[in-house]
Amino acid sequence: MWKNNSFPYIYQKRDIYYFSRRVPKDLEDYYRSSKITLSLRTKSPKAAKAKSASLASQLDEEWLTLRWRRNDSPLRKFLYEQAYEARGHSSAPLMSEAKDIYLRTKGVSRPKTFTQAIDRTVNNLFELVGDKPIDMYSRQDANLLRDHLANRALNTATVKKQLNTLRTIVNFTNRECGLKDINSFSGMYFGEDDLNTETKRQPIPLPIIRSVQKECQQHDDEVRWLIALISDTGMRLSEAAGLVKDDLYLDHEYPHIVLKVHPWRRLKTKGSERIVSLAGEALWATRQVQDATPSQFLFPRYCNESGCKSNSASAALNKWLSSRVPYGCVVHSFRHSIRDRLRAVECPHDIMDRLGGWSVGGIGESYGTGYPVDVLFKWMSRGVMSN
Repeated sequence: MWKNNSFPYIYQKRDIYYFSRRVPKDLEDYYRSSKITLSLRTKSPKAAKAKSASLASQLDEEWLTLRWRRNDSPLRKFLYEQAYEARGHSSAPLMSEAKDIYLRTKGVSRPKTFTQAIDRTVNNLFELVGDKPIDMYSRQDANLLRDHLANRALNTATVKKQLNTLRTIVNFTNRECGLKDINSFSGMYFGEDDLNTETKRQPIPLPIIRSVQKECQQHDDEVRWLIALISDTGMRLSEAAGLVKDDLYLDHEYPHIVLKVHPWRRLKTKGSERIVSLAGEALWATRQVQDATPSQFLFPRYCNESGCKSNSASAALNKWLSSRVPYGCVVHSFRHSIRDRLRAVECPHDIMDRLGGWSVGGIGESYGTGYPVDVLFKWMSRGVMSN
């Protein structure tokens, strides 16, 4: 093999010239190989140089276009207008229109991150196959997006979530507009080892929980109060961060929180509305924060009338926890741990579900007013205070 530095991207093999150029790192997801190599079908140096220059120029233009499409260019919106030319005989809305229909209905009172996640997913689709009527996307388009996301080293759960988001948008728009079923994004195949590739959240062992709680007492500040509250209740981070003083009943015979929806913080499900009994470090933390915080919000660093900054809270709490808990454990792992701690004291299954806001089943669950606060407190205290 012969290569001449004066002729960029050219090498010679058995008298024939070849073109070879490496794909830039930031564009590798768009190509099947990290290097583009093809025969120039000539033995002439002059012809090879001319062909090489032409190919290099074409690649430069293509890479510029790919980068331009991927970035937030003020001209990018004109790309989507091209989709109207491709609408053909379809009367279905474009995906961009379907997204707007979905967000106008489902995005009301949702946090900014909800809309951002929808936009990110739809834009990923547009970058690969463009903005089309929703009934003109093929299974090949869906598979292309799936493979593109997988090649970016996203885990299976994230890839599934994005494809399921598109399916949800399409199905919702179908119902709203009275269209026929569209299955392009339904029943996607993600490989035989889907379940094995997803990371299962691990609970935090009880001795480590005790050690973390001891440090929370020593630091005695807003971040540590939030961790301590979650550690002995199993509340979701957004649930705890969005609390206000009126949610607390600390002077009650059985101290508890009445967890309910607020304008600044939604709850995950209807079953998430519940009484959260306070014992152990959770009771200590709520007393500390109630006395120390002048605001109505218990954790004003992460929540106010504008919304709950659960992502910021998650980053801060997990950063502090990372060196103190086993690998793979995060603040949400306390929620897994509280389930195990309640199991260890043989807490009845339906009471566990009530304490943690997990879904409950059976028609009987819709009857009556639920467990009294003293029963919930009894079992939460046993689970939290047991060694």
